[in-house]
Amino acid sequence: MENITNKFKITTDAKISLKDFDTKETLGYKKEDAAQILDELIEKTSELHSKLYADNRHGLLIIFQAMDAAGKDSAIKHTFSGLNPQGCQVYSFKQPSSEELDHDFLWRHYKALPERGRIGIHNRSHYENVLVTKVHPEYVLKENLPGISSADDLDEKFWKHRYDSIRDFEKHLTRNGITVIKFFLHVSKDEQKERFLARIDDEEKNWKFSAADIQERKHWKQYMEAYEEAIAETATEDAPWYILPADKKWFTRIAISTIIHETLKGLDMQYPVLPEEEKERLAEIKRMLLSED
Repeated sequence: MENITNKFKITTDAKISLKDFDTKETLGYKKEDAAQILDELIEKTSELHSKLYADNRHGLLIIFQAMDAAGKDSAIKHTFSGLNPQGCQVYSFKQPSSEELDHDFLWRHYKALPERGRIGIHNRSHYENVLVTKVHPEYVLKENLPGISSADDLDEKFWKHRYDSIRDFEKHLTRNGITVIKFFLHVSKDEQKERFLARIDDEEKNWKFSAADIQERKHWKQYMEAYEEAIAETATEDAPWYILPADKKWFTRIAISTIIHETLKGLDMQYPVLPEEEKERLAEIKRMLLSED
């Protein structure tokens, strides 16, 4: 089998076309083996997560971006279910509030960063500011930026500056011990349609469906172009993108867990070593406990 991390990792600013990435790819993995593989990956990741927490020098920021119904929520649920919740922080970003709009577009995301020793999961992220705003430029006007009075003012230079800000932001994080990995769950338009229909047909899943999702589906081509540009502009060695096939949810979860495990494994982490005087103190306490009646 091909290496999952190498297969889907994007680290350069080369132009990409999402049409070149198969949304049904499984790299030879079988659905009947998925549950066991995922359980083993979560167990191994949990051990590294404990070391991350104890070492307290590194943090991990995991970004999830996707079209509606690509499976972000279920992927987060399944791939992080076995980890210590005290060491994880999950944020789901919705439309910015008036307070958030009064700050720069990175402000609310900076506030939600994980502490060292923890894993932060951002369900949608600062990338919405070069994705949904690219498709709906009128949203940028709510930021009340100087020199921007209409959508016509959002020229190539404006978007270049946004990409620059994102790259600088992520570079700053990596310099300060926060490793950044970014997942784009690449679902096909046909598969999204099937999942929408399933939500409509299942009363228990009706709450997941919104008429707004259909409106956004009409902009599919624009969103794909926005993702292609955003990924190409912000994929770096320090903060790579992973374009993951999302038509088979069971494989998407294996891919996510594999990449997280390998990322943590690559960090220089150690369990703290106590000073000699502390070790001697522990030995003394042990003797006292053993000598109790």
